[in-house]
Amino acid sequence: MSDESGTVVAVSRNDAFTFTKPNRDEIVLVAGLGVEGDVHAGVNVRHRSRVRADPAQPNLRQVHLIQAELFAEVAEKGFDVPAGGLGENVTTRGLDLLALSPGTILRFGARDSESGGGSDGPGVGSGGPGGGSGGPGGGSGGNGGPGVGSGGNSGPGGGGDFESSGGGSGGNSEAGGGGDGKAGGGGDGKSGGGGDGKSGGGGGRAALAGVLAAAEAATLDEATARAAAAVAAAAGRDGGDDPRPAIVLAGLRNPCVQIDRFRSGLLKEVLGRDAGGDVVRRAGVMAVVLRGGVIRPGDPVVAEPPPGSPVPLERV
Repeated sequence: MSDESGTVVAVSRNDAFTFTKPNRDEIVLVAGLGVEGDVHAGVNVRHRSRVRADPAQPNLRQVHLIQAELFAEVAEKGFDVPAGGLGENVTTRGLDLLALSPGTILRFGARDSESGGGSDGPGVGSGGPGGGSGGPGGGSGGNGGPGVGSGGNSGPGGGGDFESSGGGSGGNSEAGGGGDGKAGGGGDGKSGGGGDGKSGGGGGRAALAGVLAAAEAATLDEATARAAAAVAAAAGRDGGDDPRPAIVLAGLRNPCVQIDRFRSGLLKEVLGRDAGGDVVRRAGVMAVVLRGGVIRPGDPVVAEPPPGSPVPLERV
């Protein structure tokens, strides 16, 4: 697999709180919010375990991606896992998602083509309902990102980590919930930031204003604070001139016991420890939407890493 590019093989979305997500012909990304019509879209946390712990936490899990190579690997051990089966929105092939750094920008579609979502791509569709949290997002646009580094306390957001539970994790840490999934950080209350509410234009800081403001206002544990800082830095790097749909990687999905309920014995294939005793999570990565637009199977995806040496993803 490459750490530079790959291909989208499936896209999935669900407006109900179920573990799996059905495949779609296309999905629409909405800047600062997530996948249009998906239950996990929103400025603040949407996964139910996170909502119960602290509903004010920023939603760094707007889009879930898994590499199809994982499904091929577990199939050799007898596990039939289709695209969308583990609840991911985007299934890719050829790109080693787990090896990327937090703050990596993934852009979808051909740059010189209108397919894959240009700056005038489909709108959000939800219209007016998103206004609730528009106001707080404005303050983070003018600088290099909010002061999200409030680590040092244990804070909420762990969702039943492997480290603390000694095996799986919380009972339903991956089944979404809470919040209204509509609130935006943008000027018009429709999307999470972009100047036209459709594509997230106007630069990364504007697009992610709501999420970054939520991160600044919340008490974050150390891993979440580092993830939020990486997202803020990526937003600062983006000038808004690339029309392709784009997301920013925040961290790793924290696998939970629901994976075993879906396929008995599968959890141990995606959650374990390496030779040094460190936890290894392989159930995909989580991201926030930097620029909106349409993603379809067959679209290319390219990775733009942050400057400096690679940094391992942590759970978010």
